[in-house]
Amino acid sequence: MRLTHVKLGCLLASVFLSLTWFTAYNGNDKGEPPYDPKMIQLYERLLAAESRGELVYRELSSLLTSLRNLTIANNNSSTNVTEGLIKRRLGLLSSRLPNAYLYLPHLRDHADSLNPNVVLGQGRTGVSLVLGIPTVKRQKQSYLVSTLNSLLYDLSPSEREDTVIIVFVAETDEGYVNTVAELIKHNFPKDVHSGLLEVVSPSQYFYPNFRRLRETFGDSKDRVKWRTKQNLDYSFLMLYAHEKGTYYVQLEDDIVAKPGYSQAMKTYVRSLASDDWMLLEFSQLGFIGKMFRARDLPMIAEFFLMFHKDKPIDWLLDHILWVKACNPEKDAKDCNLQKGLLKLRYKPSLFQHVGLHSSLPGKVQKLKDKDFGKAPLFAAHSNPPAELSSSLKHYQQHTLERAYEGQDFFWGLTPTAEDFILLSFPQPLIVTGYLFRSGNIEINGDKFYNTTVEVLPSDSSVSDRLVGGQSPQYEGSYGGFIVIGSFVDGMAEGQIDAQMQPISALRLLVHSDSDVWVLLSEIFIKL
Repeated sequence: MRLTHVKLGCLLASVFLSLTWFTAYNGNDKGEPPYDPKMIQLYERLLAAESRGELVYRELSSLLTSLRNLTIANNNSSTNVTEGLIKRRLGLLSSRLPNAYLYLPHLRDHADSLNPNVVLGQGRTGVSLVLGIPTVKRQKQSYLVSTLNSLLYDLSPSEREDTVIIVFVAETDEGYVNTVAELIKHNFPKDVHSGLLEVVSPSQYFYPNFRRLRETFGDSKDRVKWRTKQNLDYSFLMLYAHEKGTYYVQLEDDIVAKPGYSQAMKTYVRSLASDDWMLLEFSQLGFIGKMFRARDLPMIAEFFLMFHKDKPIDWLLDHILWVKACNPEKDAKDCNLQKGLLKLRYKPSLFQHVGLHSSLPGKVQKLKDKDFGKAPLFAAHSNPPAELSSSLKHYQQHTLERAYEGQDFFWGLTPTAEDFILLSFPQPLIVTGYLFRSGNIEINGDKFYNTTVEVLPSDSSVSDRLVGGQSPQYEGSYGGFIVIGSFVDGMAEGQIDAQMQPISALRLLVHSDSDVWVLLSEIFIKL
C-alpha cells in the first residue's frame, strides 16, 4: 500500500467518523454524544496503519537511496564492506526506528537520519569483545591515537581476530570525520584492513536542535547541551554495535588500558558464579570500562533516548539498575544491595583516565582511578648472553643492556638512516624466533619506523645461497646479513628459517630519518 493511500484512507475515516458522530448526536434524544466502540476501533486502526505506513515508506526510501549510491567494488574486501553496510543499515532501521521516532521526532524529517556512515570497516561480526569509543573534536589535545595504541599494544593474534574496536566520530562535519578516519588509517593500516578497527559517524540529520533544551540541575546551557549530546552519542554507538559480538565495553577516547586487559575481562566473566549481572565495571570512573551483554544494548539505549534531555548518562544508568532491582517499599540500603547484584566491580581497574581537557570546552578534569595502579612500562624475558652495541644514544638510565636483561626499557634519541642495534652472540646459536616491541602505554609514539630485522648466519655460504643466484629467497644487507623481517605498527615478530641456523648476530637497521625518539619496551630472543 502506498503512503498516500494510507493517509487518504485515514482522512476519509476521520471525515466519516465526524459525520457519523454529528448525525448521531443530533438524533440523540438525551443530547449526549454517542460512543460507538466499533467506529472508534476502526479509526484507531487506521491511525496505526498510517503511522506504520510512514515508517515502511521511510525504510524503503532509505534503502533505495543506499543502493543507488553504492557501487560494486573490484575486490572482495570492498564487497564485504558494502554488504556489511547494507545489513547494518537494515538492522538499525527495521528494529529500532519506531521508538527512536518517538523520542526524537525530528528524525521523521529525513529518511536516512539513523543511518550510520561507515567510513572504515570490514563488517566484522561474531566476536567476543566489542569496544566502543566515542570521540569528538576537541579544542585542546586529542588523545585518540594514544588510546588506540594502548588498546592494541599487546593484543595477541587470536585476540585481534576476536575483537572489534569501533571509533564513533560524534560529529556531522564530514571534513573532520574524514580527517579522523585518515589519521587512524595512517597509524593503524593493518588493523583497519583486517576489520579490527572501524570508524563510523552519524547522519547529518541525527542531532536535534540543542538550543531548545531546558536548563536543569543548575547546569549551564552549554553543559546541558554537552550531556544531552553525550546521551545521544552513546545510544547511537550502542545500537550500531549490538549485533557485532557477545560483550560490549564502553570506553572513552582519553584512556590507557592495562596490558592483558582483554584476557582479564574474559577470564572474569567466565569466573562469575551467577549469570544474573547486567553491568560489569572494569574502572570506577564515569562511563569508562563498563561491560554489557550486547543483547541488552537496545534496551539500555532506549532508556537513554527516552530521558536523553533530562539527566547525565551515568545517572541514567543508575536509574536503569534502580528500575530493575529496587523495591520502592524498601529502604535505600536494600536498594543498594539489590543493585549490587546486577553491577559487579572488578579490581584492580583495567582502564585509567588520562585526558586533562574534557570534551566540554573549558572543563579540566584530573580524575584518576586509584584502583588502576601503575601499568608496566616494559616486559622482561630471559634472553641468551650477547654482546650489545648501538649507534643510538640512550636517554638517562634507559640503556640497551638494562632492556635486554629485563630491568628497564631502552630509550634512544632520534634515529637517523643507518642507525642500528646489534646483538652479537659469543657462540653461534640456534635462534627459532624473535620479538621486538617499540613504544609503551605511556610513550607509545616513540616507535621504530622503516626498520628491518636482520640475521648473520655463522656459515657465510648460507648468505650466498639464500641471497644470491637467479631466484633469491631473501634480501641481503651489508656485512653478510640477511633481512628476515621489519617493524609494522611498532612491532617486529617472526620465526627464523632453519636454513640460516646457527646464527652469530641479530641486527635492527634503521633505513630513514625519524621525527621521534625510539623506545624498546620488549626484547625476546627465542631459542
